[in-house]
Amino acid sequence: MTEQNQSVGAADNNNKGARQKKPTSAYRKLRRAFAKTRLRAPLTWLRHRNLCPADIFIASYPKSGITWTRFVLFEMLSGMPAGFKSTNRLMTGIGQHTQGLRLLPGGGRLIGTHEQYRKEYRRAIYVVRDARDVVLSEYAFLKALDYFEGDLDQYISTFLLTCGSAYGYGPWQRHVSSWLDSPIAGTDNLLLVRYEDLRKEPAPWFTRMAEFLGVAADQEKIRLAIENNSLQKMREKENREPVRVSIKGRFVRDGAVRGWVSKLSPAQVRLIEEHAGSALLRLGYPLSSQLSAEAAPSPVAINHLSEAMSASDFAAPGI
Repeated sequence: MTEQNQSVGAADNNNKGARQKKPTSAYRKLRRAFAKTRLRAPLTWLRHRNLCPADIFIASYPKSGITWTRFVLFEMLSGMPAGFKSTNRLMTGIGQHTQGLRLLPGGGRLIGTHEQYRKEYRRAIYVVRDARDVVLSEYAFLKALDYFEGDLDQYISTFLLTCGSAYGYGPWQRHVSSWLDSPIAGTDNLLLVRYEDLRKEPAPWFTRMAEFLGVAADQEKIRLAIENNSLQKMREKENREPVRVSIKGRFVRDGAVRGWVSKLSPAQVRLIEEHAGSALLRLGYPLSSQLSAEAAPSPVAINHLSEAMSASDFAAPGI
């Protein structure tokens, strides 16, 4: 996984992280460029070997809250503290899955992936986040890694119209559609989780994920795992185990919900909704025009307010 792989080069301690001068290398930039070519397909096929029927996938487009989700699940499933090194080493992404702990019934592994749906994904949790927040988070992430040099307008076009993302996972709306239109969509083999719902009500949603994975939904374990991976705790973990992006920014950002409302321009929002609006609606995310309508008072409310103001204008002082 992209977000996981940023931790592979994590410093052994804060001092080592402080000595690093660059968040990336020429080799990593070349590998990223390679990932956006047609030559990526055979490499992706190779990374999907050695899977077993009991494996379950946790999938997402990058920067959709998957790191936090995986940290909580790691503690729930393993009983061990989640950290950037331990989680990425023991609950791995696709390609390193042969080293992953077999924490699921039948010896299955929970394997992370940022890929669009593939036939190898027989059972999966798919975590989604509002594209308008995703693009802001990913832009900051790639800028901190020196992977993107343009401005936000340029990145939004990349995000919507090209292979996008850090490693060529495709435009956000195509990624979403590949899962929503997949053979497992609408069946018991796909659990769709919205990041915003997970942040609002984490305990019920992590309980649903535990049940989906076929493991005991121990409420005390779930409560502690959520508590141990709060935003503040996640930032403390990043401070102890800085990843490459930590050199110029933060890997753990604010995880904002609807942060785009105050950060994207109307023109930027229109462009995103022009290309990704149907996918947003399929996932239950309101478009900006709908949010504006929600914020505006209804005609009935305006009449009541007008009547109340008229009555107060004629009311005697002190009555």
